[in-house]
Amino acid sequence: MKDYFYLQFKILNRKFIAFGLHPILAYLILFVCFLGFSNYIFFTMDFAIHLYILLAFRVLIKLIGKQKNDFLKFLLTKKNYILTKLIENFIGILPFVFFLTYKKLFLYIPIFIALAITSIFFNFNRGFNFTIPTPFYKKPFEFTIGFRNTFYIFPIVYYLLYISVSVKNFNLSVFSMLMIFLVVSSYYSKLENEYFIWNYKTSPEEFIHKKIKTGLTYTTLLSSPIFIVIGINFTAEFETLLIFWLLANAYLTTIILAKYAAYPFQTDLPQWVFIGISIAFPPLLIIQIPYFYFQSRKKLNTILE
Repeated sequence: MKDYFYLQFKILNRKFIAFGLHPILAYLILFVCFLGFSNYIFFTMDFAIHLYILLAFRVLIKLIGKQKNDFLKFLLTKKNYILTKLIENFIGILPFVFFLTYKKLFLYIPIFIALAITSIFFNFNRGFNFTIPTPFYKKPFEFTIGFRNTFYIFPIVYYLLYISVSVKNFNLSVFSMLMIFLVVSSYYSKLENEYFIWNYKTSPEEFIHKKIKTGLTYTTLLSSPIFIVIGINFTAEFETLLIFWLLANAYLTTIILAKYAAYPFQTDLPQWVFIGISIAFPPLLIIQIPYFYFQSRKKLNTILE
């Protein structure tokens, strides 16, 4: 059991190092980001606790994998397996419990503990041995694979939208829409094999334009129902909503370009810092998008021409 947690710790540290961060610095950044995000949602949203529960559930889902659980069952006795999963789940919800304690919301802590305990007895993908249909074609693998891996997030998004409309909370409604863009952005973290890029047999410019067009079109397909609902229920804030939607599309474009600007490697830390700065100062996108465009065209030139 100790070896399992030590191995998980080493794997996580290696991921941070591969990303370009010292593990101590990475843990510090994660702590600050989690604390800042938690304070933000509890300060701006009336139903922040509902979102917090959903986020904790999302973390636990990541820990519930049939293949991993079956492997642990093979290695450990039943008693040690349950104890290992219990410790792992409690580590997963620990940041949420600490923050609730800090906010003196003690009444909600048992809900998180109950989630951690009950999830021990479930394998999330058990019974899902069928292909989940998607509204996307097979060719843009980012959306077909990404949607099947994150399909359960979309009911959560629509639940948040329902709450925001019920309580007339415009900020929460915008957050639900931005969650769609955040989820879609994660689809571009997976790198395809060089052969699949070469198979397009187009110029780098055409390849980039097609990728951006596909990404924006399919994201519009996912986000437009939410956009319409928000626009109907918050007519006075429609201009603000439109600005958020346009900026979200611009950031998605930037992430797509950044992916191929770093190809065949993952997007590195300096690029993410550059993108992070533009989130704080959106006018920087005027420089950022052309920069990543020319960088990605340069990297793709050796494959497509």
